[in-house]
Amino acid sequence: MARKAPAAKPTPAGKTTPAEKPPTTPRPAPPLPDHDRHRLLTGRHHDPHGVLGTHPAPGGVVIRVLRPYATAVTAVTVERGRDRPVELYDEGDGFFAVLLPRKRKLPSYRLRVTYGTAEDGADSVADVVETHDPYRFLPTLGDLDLHLIREGRHERLWEALGAHPMTVDGVAGTRFTVWAPNARGVRVAGNFNYWDATVYPMRSLGSSGVWEVFLPGVHEGEAYKFDIAKADGGHTMRADPMARRTEPPPANASIVTSTRHRWSDADWLEHRADVPTHEAPFSVYEVHLPSWRPGLGYRELAEQLPAYVKDLGFTHVELMPVAEHPFGGSWGYQVTGFYAPTARLGTPDDFRHLVDTLHQAGIGVILDWVPAHFPKDDWALAEFDGRPLYEHEDPARAAHPDWGTLEFDYGRAEVRNFLVANAVYWCEEFHVDGLRVDAVASMLYLDYSREEGEWTPNAHGGRENLDAVAFLQEMNATVYRRCPGVVTVAEESTAWDGVTRATHHTGPSGFGGLGFGLKWNMGWMHDSLGYLAHEPVHRKYHHHEMTFSMVYAYSENYVLPISHDEVVHGKRSLVSKMPGDWWQQRADHRAYLAFMWGHPGKQLLFMGQEFAQGAEWAEWHGPDWWLLDPSYSAEPDHRGVRDLVRELNRVYLATPALWQRDTVPDGFEWIEGGAADDNVLAFARFDADGSPLVAVSNFAPVVRHDYRIGTPGHHPAWQEVLNTDERRFGGSDTGNPDPLKPEHVAWHGQPTSVTLTLPPLGTVWLRPA
Repeated sequence: MARKAPAAKPTPAGKTTPAEKPPTTPRPAPPLPDHDRHRLLTGRHHDPHGVLGTHPAPGGVVIRVLRPYATAVTAVTVERGRDRPVELYDEGDGFFAVLLPRKRKLPSYRLRVTYGTAEDGADSVADVVETHDPYRFLPTLGDLDLHLIREGRHERLWEALGAHPMTVDGVAGTRFTVWAPNARGVRVAGNFNYWDATVYPMRSLGSSGVWEVFLPGVHEGEAYKFDIAKADGGHTMRADPMARRTEPPPANASIVTSTRHRWSDADWLEHRADVPTHEAPFSVYEVHLPSWRPGLGYRELAEQLPAYVKDLGFTHVELMPVAEHPFGGSWGYQVTGFYAPTARLGTPDDFRHLVDTLHQAGIGVILDWVPAHFPKDDWALAEFDGRPLYEHEDPARAAHPDWGTLEFDYGRAEVRNFLVANAVYWCEEFHVDGLRVDAVASMLYLDYSREEGEWTPNAHGGRENLDAVAFLQEMNATVYRRCPGVVTVAEESTAWDGVTRATHHTGPSGFGGLGFGLKWNMGWMHDSLGYLAHEPVHRKYHHHEMTFSMVYAYSENYVLPISHDEVVHGKRSLVSKMPGDWWQQRADHRAYLAFMWGHPGKQLLFMGQEFAQGAEWAEWHGPDWWLLDPSYSAEPDHRGVRDLVRELNRVYLATPALWQRDTVPDGFEWIEGGAADDNVLAFARFDADGSPLVAVSNFAPVVRHDYRIGTPGHHPAWQEVLNTDERRFGGSDTGNPDPLKPEHVAWHGQPTSVTLTLPPLGTVWLRPA
């Protein structure tokens, strides 16, 4: 058993204590002040390192430790190469201390902690643990890091905060740091201390709001949380906001991690920035990883997804949010672990392997990123340290009216830093090639989904969220500066001016651009799908819905999205939106995809739509792959649509006219945009050298023979390079198999023209022969 410290004897009034010689043997330490004892036991001490560990004291050096449930503690110092154990005195409440004879410097030592004794029972054995004392180490976070955190300018914040395995003074362990400026105390709990936080209080690093402790012997794979003492006297146990790995949901503890992945995509990264995204082919396959092939983890997906996407000819995949989220039904859009790939599918290195494999297959990776809001789970970010911290302090500003979540406080430097660094983190640590930013409109407007009286105007009396504007500008500028070749994409559904304009270029609204590289064209998507939903006989009354997009096509750099949002919640799958019988639905589906691939803008198609899945998507079962089973009678119908998608991408990649000048008016010309009665649209696309491609769509269920179309330039012949009605795609094989010689008949404002056979509900592409 540990030696009991004798009770302190008070000095009689009016007398002084005589000078004593320095002790030559260990003896009890001066008593621990009651206020320090209470604050340490209740987790409310801002400087535990000032009490625990080694400290000079009158007559020597004090070693003091806090080890609840221990029966004895021994400090093992090293003198002249030999261990010298010194037993500490039991001070009660789990405190043990000893006063050693004075040394010229504070001693280096290990702790030998005993739990239980042989006296506890006939079969009991004392458990002895030997470890280094966390409270003998100096802070492991430097002044520069703390300065950058205070300023909100730490662009690699994940290296300063969170849990990091490291070696300090030859001792292996893990440094824990967390930003909690309103906390009265912070402690670390984990499976390494049986989730009893008492033993590991953290120290406050001044005005930075950061708390830190280095725990020897805690290594990769350990689960942990932070026990935070709130100003109201209560405690809250929180996951680490900067955790880079988590337990698989529904468990929610953070996990100490480090990477061992060796990247093999150096060639990809070296050439990623060779051509600007808006001047390069960009055909995107959108994927929800947990349901693409249910049951597969990141490494199993790496064996199948790259090969599938490469076979279909897509240039990129867009992954719906991968960051950790507690509720699978949110599809990843309610994030709690902004720095951790979801543990449902494997480890962070497993996700790195998937990205690496995609790059080696020549496929870029776009990641859905959600900085607009976060859920209210009481173990995550909401009122993290007992007060609004990541969310706005005004409850009306903090609460998101649509999703029951909380909006970030973009005006707080540390919160803005948390998000900007997070964007950089995914690009630098996981080599992703782009971020598609979700719900941008909800960030930009103070009155988003709010009625009059439910919001407060900005300093200029307007509805714009100036803090969110500044955040988005900073995020984009930082990502583009640090990560060459990366693209940011805005899901922004309003007419905000300058979403893809440079941040330093001020527009008519008085704002600099937001600085995104691309923007989803939600207007094109809504209009064109609305047109296709009408019976062909009524489409002539809605012809403008297919042409209006060209009025604003060059106001931003656009992506044409047929995303997950359009095939859920009763909206039906893409093929099921089409009217008519099954043959007509598939024909419309194919014709629409070719119209989309020909239209200015980049393309995005959600999984399952590439083979005309009839059912809506559901995250719990994913695409209906059985439709492609050869034993299924309608398999050729679905395989035909997928074959068309493959051919669309093949011709697209080989035809610069379809992508090289997406963002400039010289890359497009209407040939026939007014044939509403015929349901026909025809236009030309041009590459940088002026070489054209002509696209003609017939959205009527009738064959149009000898249909004259004006052709640009003076080319000796034109050749059909794509026809969505080919038999191999499931069509009637109506088309123009032979070269078409233009006639010197001016038509549609062009000097020459050809007569075509237009297939029913079909699109054809022509190039000079």
